[in-house]
Amino acid sequence: MSAAVSSLVSYGSNSDSDDESDTKTDAKKVDPNDPDATAHLKPLQQGHTMSVALLNSAPEVAVKESVETGVHLDPSLKEVTYNPTFETMFAPEFGPHNPFKTQQMAAPRNMLSGYAEPAHVNDFMFEQQRRTFSTYGYALDPSVDTHTVTTTGYIGAVEEAEKNKGLTVFESGHKKSEKRKKIKGGEAGEIDNFLGPWAKYMDEKDVAKPSEDEQKELDEITAKRQKKGRNEEEAPAEEKTILHVKDMYDYQGRSYLHVPQDVGINLRSAEAPDKCYLPKKQIHVWSGHTKGVSAIRLFPSSGHLLLSSSMDCKIKLWEVYGERRCIRTFIGHSKAVRDICFNNTGTQFLSAAYDRYLKLWDTETGQCISRFTNRKVPYCVKFNPDEEKQNLFVAGMSDKKIVQWDSRTGEVVQEYDRHLGAVNTITFVDENRRFVSTSDDKSLRVWEWDIPVDFKYIAEPSMHSMPAVTLSPNVMWCQEMQMES
Repeated sequence: MSAAVSSLVSYGSNSDSDDESDTKTDAKKVDPNDPDATAHLKPLQQGHTMSVALLNSAPEVAVKESVETGVHLDPSLKEVTYNPTFETMFAPEFGPHNPFKTQQMAAPRNMLSGYAEPAHVNDFMFEQQRRTFSTYGYALDPSVDTHTVTTTGYIGAVEEAEKNKGLTVFESGHKKSEKRKKIKGGEAGEIDNFLGPWAKYMDEKDVAKPSEDEQKELDEITAKRQKKGRNEEEAPAEEKTILHVKDMYDYQGRSYLHVPQDVGINLRSAEAPDKCYLPKKQIHVWSGHTKGVSAIRLFPSSGHLLLSSSMDCKIKLWEVYGERRCIRTFIGHSKAVRDICFNNTGTQFLSAAYDRYLKLWDTETGQCISRFTNRKVPYCVKFNPDEEKQNLFVAGMSDKKIVQWDSRTGEVVQEYDRHLGAVNTITFVDENRRFVSTSDDKSLRVWEWDIPVDFKYIAEPSMHSMPAVTLSPNVMWCQEMQMES
C-alpha cells in the first residue's frame, strides 16, 4: 500500500455488550507494514470480526489530455521542428476554448490580419479586361468571386455591360474583314495568261496614267527643277572684298603687308624680345564681326596682322599695332567659315567654310585665286609648311577623309582615309615630314606625308573628341584639348 494510503483498523464484536465507545477508543490509525505499530494489537478472538477502510487522500482530477483540444506549444520553446497551424500557435495553454470570442475572432484565419486565399490572374485575362474597359467602359469586378457567386459583377458602365452581355473586346462579335480577292489568271503552265502573285485585286482601280506627250513634258519639268537646284547648290558665292583704310599703299609704295619698324620692337628678328611676359590687363578689343569668331591667325614671322574668320561668313584682316584698325574684309562664302590658314610668306591664305568650299585668297589685293570642293564640308585646312611644297595643302573633311590638293591644278592628289569620324585638326611635326590628325572617332593618327596609311594610332578609353591640338615649345610633344561628351 502506498504512503498516501493509510489503514484504519477497528476491533469489535457482534455481541450487544460491546460498547461502541470501546470500539471508538480502540480504533487508531496504524500502518500494517510497521511491526512496532501492530505489536500492541491483541489477537483476534473467536466470534469477533474486523473491518478495514481504505482512504485516498489525493483528490481525483481530470487528466490534461482529456480537456485538450489540440496539440499545444510550449511558450518557452525557441524552435519548432514543424509548421503549426494558426489555431495551434494561438490556442490557450490550459482549459477549453475561450467562450467569449467575438465572431471576428472566431472566424477562420491563417494569418494575423485574416484569411488569405491564393489568387492569380494571367496576363491574357488582365489584358483582356483592360482593353475591354478602355474600349467599352466596363470590366469584371475583381472583388467578386465568380466561383462561389452565381451573378457576375461589373464595374464602370454597368448598363453597357448588360447590353453587350458582358462581351469582351475579343468576343465582341465584330465580323472579320474578308481578304481582298485577286483576279485569277490562268494556270501556271500558261506563260502568257498566268498572273500568279502579280494579279490585281478585284476591287482595285486603275490610276489614270499620263500619255506619252504628257509624260515627256513632266520629265522635262522635273529635269529643269533638278538642274536648277543642283546649280544653285554647286554655284559658289560671289567673292568680293572691302578695303577699310584710305590708302592701300604708303608714300613709299608699301602695302600693309610690309612689316612696320616704328612699333618699338624689331618684328623682323627671329629672336625673342628681352621682355616677354604674360599680359596683366586687356590691351584691345577688335570689334566688327556680327557672329561668333571661329579662328584667328597671326601673320607669319612678324605677327603685325591678325586674320579672323567668323560665323557671319566673313574674313577680316586687322592691325595688331598702331591704331589696330580693320584693314580689309573678305566676302565669298555663303555659310559660316570654319578655318583659315596662311602660307609661309603670308601673301596668301586658305579658308574652309560650311558651304563645302575651300578658297585661296590673295592677302594684299583680296582677290579669290582658286576654289576647291569635293562636295563635303571641310573642318580644317593646312598648307604644307615645307618651302618646296607651298602649292600643296590638306583639308580634314566631314566624310572622315583627309584630302590633299594641288593649288596649281586644283585637283586632288592624295586621300588619307583611315579615320572613323570627321577630321577636326591637322598638325605638322618632325620637320614637316609627318602630320598628326585628330577626329571625332576619339583617336589620334600620325601620317607620313603623301603615304595614305597611318603608321601610328593612339586611342584610349578616356579619350574624347579633340577639336584643338598644338605643338609644345620644344617641338617634342603634342598637346591636345579634349571635348568631353
